[in-house]
Amino acid sequence: MIEARDTGASPGSDPSGSPSGTKTGGRDFWPADSGGGDGKGTKGPNPKILIGGAVALVVVVAAVVGVVVMSGGGGKKSGGSASAGEQIVPTAFTPWAPEKEMAKIADRQADARPVTEGEVFPADVKTVAYKKYSFTLAGTNLASDCKQAAWGQRLQGDLAKYQCTQVARGAYVSQDKQHVGQFAVLNMANQDGAQQIVRDLDPATGSGFVRAYNPDGAPAFHSGFSAAYAHTYGHFVIMSWVQRAGGAQPANLSELVDLSLAVEKPADFVWGRLEMAGDNTKQ
Repeated sequence: MIEARDTGASPGSDPSGSPSGTKTGGRDFWPADSGGGDGKGTKGPNPKILIGGAVALVVVVAAVVGVVVMSGGGGKKSGGSASAGEQIVPTAFTPWAPEKEMAKIADRQADARPVTEGEVFPADVKTVAYKKYSFTLAGTNLASDCKQAAWGQRLQGDLAKYQCTQVARGAYVSQDKQHVGQFAVLNMANQDGAQQIVRDLDPATGSGFVRAYNPDGAPAFHSGFSAAYAHTYGHFVIMSWVQRAGGAQPANLSELVDLSLAVEKPADFVWGRLEMAGDNTKQ
């Protein structure tokens, strides 16, 4: 397992300047955009430090070490298809600590509205892109049984202990069918519980992982080479997970960074949550 991060960087920094935000049309609720947009479906300056800002640092790591990755997660040949019962873990994993901006929604009591599929996967994230990679949302799933969407005794136990009430998952397929991605949201009782789940998701702990969601008709997620990026945003755990279709090993991790910057676009919903925290008239 490779921890794909720059340990010398602060989780609160965003050296990439990446346009990870999207406009908010189509969401169940969202405060009005402010600031200058670029006319290309992205917001202007915003303090959000989404997954993109963290994983962009992997490019630096990849350039330094050359990224010829040797791992039990799979070689250059494709792995087996991810069936409902298969226990797949990412080859490279990047956990990130909570962002200070999310303190207002550190407890679900301040953000009690249940998430919906329309909120997490609105019209503006049905197609997502970053650089040369473009993905289409192949299917979504929202469930109240978090344990059913995960495997591993310790992870399942902590999902129950820290009161996970919802898990939303989406499967993305690239336009050329060469890459696949997973996006997942876990709705925990509070930030402490969310942090514990992020720790559990680290493959080094052997605690378990979120099950890949494979909708009918879409290329399945495989047990070959993949990279996952897990964040704590208030009481939510947000994760993106990407790979080459079939699980083949990429030339370097920067390819997976770019894939993740596209697939993590649904994470924008947390900023609407942050704006509305404490305003009961908008719940």
